[in-house]
Amino acid sequence: MANRLAREASPYLKQHAENPVDWYPWGREALDRSKQEDKPILLSIGYSACHWCHVMEHECFEDAAIAKQMNDHFVSIKVDREERPDLDQIYQLTVQLLGRSGGWPLTVFLTPDQRPFFAGTYFPPVDRHGLPSFPRILEAVADAYRNKRADIDLQAKEIVEAIAQVSKPESKEGDIPTDVLARAAAKLQVRFDDEHGGFGSRPKFPSTMSLDVLLMHAVTNKDDKARVRVKRALDGMRDGGIWDQLGGGFHRYSTDERWLVPHFEKMLYDNALLLRLYVDGWRAFRDERYASTAREIVAWLEREMLDGRGAFYATQDADSDGEEGKSFVWTPAEIRAVVGEDAADLVCARFGVLAEGNFEESDSSVLSIAKSIEELAVKFTLAPSEVARRLDRARASLLARREERVKPFRDEKILASWNGLMISSLADASRALDEPRWLEIAERAFDFVWTNLRKGERIVRHAQLPFGFLDDQAYVACAALDLHEATAKSDYFEAAESLAKTIREAFMEDGALYLTPKDGEALIARTQDVYDQAVPSATSKALELFARLGQDVPGIQSLAAAALDNPFGLSSLILVADRVVSESTEIRFTNTDPTSELAKGAWNLIVRARSIRWTTTGEKVGPNVIVCRGRSCSLPSSTYRGLLRLLSPEGDVTSND
Repeated sequence: MANRLAREASPYLKQHAENPVDWYPWGREALDRSKQEDKPILLSIGYSACHWCHVMEHECFEDAAIAKQMNDHFVSIKVDREERPDLDQIYQLTVQLLGRSGGWPLTVFLTPDQRPFFAGTYFPPVDRHGLPSFPRILEAVADAYRNKRADIDLQAKEIVEAIAQVSKPESKEGDIPTDVLARAAAKLQVRFDDEHGGFGSRPKFPSTMSLDVLLMHAVTNKDDKARVRVKRALDGMRDGGIWDQLGGGFHRYSTDERWLVPHFEKMLYDNALLLRLYVDGWRAFRDERYASTAREIVAWLEREMLDGRGAFYATQDADSDGEEGKSFVWTPAEIRAVVGEDAADLVCARFGVLAEGNFEESDSSVLSIAKSIEELAVKFTLAPSEVARRLDRARASLLARREERVKPFRDEKILASWNGLMISSLADASRALDEPRWLEIAERAFDFVWTNLRKGERIVRHAQLPFGFLDDQAYVACAALDLHEATAKSDYFEAAESLAKTIREAFMEDGALYLTPKDGEALIARTQDVYDQAVPSATSKALELFARLGQDVPGIQSLAAAALDNPFGLSSLILVADRVVSESTEIRFTNTDPTSELAKGAWNLIVRARSIRWTTTGEKVGPNVIVCRGRSCSLPSSTYRGLLRLLSPEGDVTSND
């Protein structure tokens, strides 16, 4: 029989509806039962695209004996972390405070009043790889709760006190240094992997926000070494298996330092952030591969992630048919069967497909760029144009065959915050790469969010939840600003201003921003969201919003000091601090069509702390633009080339054409 999760909207919760575990969703019914029966809570947090969440479900939650242990001794609650980032943030901190690495599935044991006292992530059904078995954990925790209650209460008390402290950065005084960008970039570059690109070793994440900082520094401060490093990262990711070489779009992260073997889930937010980064890469380097990467991300988005009503789905799973990566890997024989004998050697050489394979000790391979077009032209004595033509034809055939395989599960939740990120990137990319259809997609998605995910003055997380979080308000508001800049429509600017007011009224207290609203559910802690994770922190996006609207930016001096101590975890705040301390660049168009040649200049370059404003006058004044930096403004210009001169780092804001 299906358990209570069958009635939930979350696909992740529904995936557990047939478990023999007596699951509850988070809510009053479960919390009250825990108190009435004096049973500890077993809280399990994950998401639908999470490979190890599926593994633990299959190994443990589908096991009748383990389920009996859970049912006898605990009140078991399942949470979708994409629906409840507030719960996930609190209890991820618990794992870290206990000296373990965070991640999903997250397994936390709570007292009936929601205080955590023990936590971990994945546990196997038997002792394995140095991990204790889940049955052994269940038995030990249940015994401790019965017989060592004082110890548990003390542990829970100490953890709750620590959570309240660590979610807030240390308050520091002092002005923001004018070279905040250069200082942060210097620290980031210490962790750069010059051999493969990116930061650190394995597992390796795109770390998009840190690359944003490095690129802005490279352009602003003319740091050639930083430019080379950003390009190395962009090339490494694009050539690696983390990029879907057939279908476009980036997978979540690489399990190795070479970007070769990914964790195969695809997330809307990763691709939104990387879309914008590759467009900025095109602006900085004029490398057409980066423009092509952006176009292929959008092609994947339209093909796989676009809801019929215009909004974007959340994720695609890492698994298909119960196996991670099964949909994406290939053997030489499979390639030969699709492209034929004549093309097989060329295709295998291009994508590094060998008989011994490169994926999990199998004979299958993750596709990556192993040889360039020029190298293949020499190897196969063909013209480079002919190599490219044959590879394009083979890629299309392989993708068509892949479409016949069992596809990864798709989580069709429409989340306001993640939609906001993609809308912003599409609006910017559409103007930069002259793709007007992308702007239409972005506007339609925003219309869905504004119409269906707004309750009163607030944005809700998705249609089945009656509340939203700071990131929902801030990301959607920034999306509205990006749409205003791309379209000149005043309604978008007014939407951004309205949400900025909501943020100040509902999410700000004593100058600090909180993830949850003042009237939200009372949890064991009301946390701030200051540190970047896979997405920019909610605080950084809210402060970016205030800065772009010309409003005061509360707490930015103290936060900037913390960000300079830890730029890797606070990269998004570095960019906000730089916007506040620098002479922001305001591009003011008058009587100008956003699609005109003159307007295109605003998106042609990477411009530090850029904002765009539109004015229409009744006077007989032709289209023109002025550029203001700080309190100095240029004379009007009416040409594309004139605007580019004004926007270049050497631009003289007192001159005209």
